Amino acid sequence: MIRKATIRDVKEIHHLLKKYADRGELLPRALSNLYDDVRDFSVFEEESTGSILGICALHVCWEDLAEIRSLAVCEKHQREGIGSALVTAALAEADDLGIRRVFTLTYRPDFFNRHGFQIIDKAMLPQKVWAECIKCVKFPDCDEIAMLKFLSEG
Repeated sequence: MIRKATIRDVKEIHHLLKKYADRGELLPRALSNLYDDVRDFSVFEEESTGSILGICALHVCWEDLAEIRSLAVCEKHQREGIGSALVTAALAEADDLGIRRVFTLTYRPDFFNRHGFQIIDKAMLPQKVWAECIKCVKFPDCDEIAMLKFLSEG
């Protein structure tokens, strides 16, 4: 079941993100930033146990632009459709908000391509997006791939 994250989920979100960040597969997120951005997150919760199996954030950047970020699924539950369900939910949320363009910075372009994202030049993203990049350990040598999806006109 997918639901919006709550404060009680933040430490578990942090733990899951840290596993992937430690391997260089996701950007690290400070616990304090996760509390600030908790409303961006959705979680995939196993109904029988209440365990969080996956997470995804939709971060609104501008009036018509949002980012899907911090997508992570527990390793033993990968390839079960959890990541796809979270991305689909994030795209639906973006559409409900009136967002028309959603981007991601990823190391998994094939996954996002299956969801209708296309690779773009990072220079196509507005400067506002890069404000957060200054905090990144990989700045200015970002090796993530920028991808964009246009949502249908409402």
